[in-house]
Amino acid sequence: MPEIKPTGGVAQSIAASALRAQQARMRIIAENLANADTTSKTPGGDPYRRQEAIFEPTRIGGAKGVRMSKVEPDTSAFRQEYDPGHPSADDKGYVKLPNVNSLVEALDMREAQRAYEANLNVIETSRALQLRTLDLLKK
Repeated sequence: MPEIKPTGGVAQSIAASALRAQQARMRIIAENLANADTTSKTPGGDPYRRQEAIFEPTRIGGAKGVRMSKVEPDTSAFRQEYDPGHPSADDKGYVKLPNVNSLVEALDMREAQRAYEANLNVIETSRALQLRTLDLLKK
């Protein structure tokens, strides 16, 4: 996705910061989905661990926006499946599977998309209001 750079206005700057944060969040969710079935390369080893985006407030002019401050691993337990023939199986025949739930990731992706769309609407509305104000000033 292209980088969002507002042309002016505090509302646009705040919304643009939220757009960047949601873009980053969607990239992390996509990575989680891509690795939902990734097991360890060594027997008994840990598989892919789900990642989570952490947001924090940031100053934008005289207002507060948001940014993704870091990515942290989800510490919830791995799923286990009995499959003694799997190359990643431990000595008891269990394979550790990633702690990624595709349904949760799909819901998180939809939430991020809606937040992205809402902030895009803020930018579009702000621009329209600025243009309308200029039109009124010309008359």
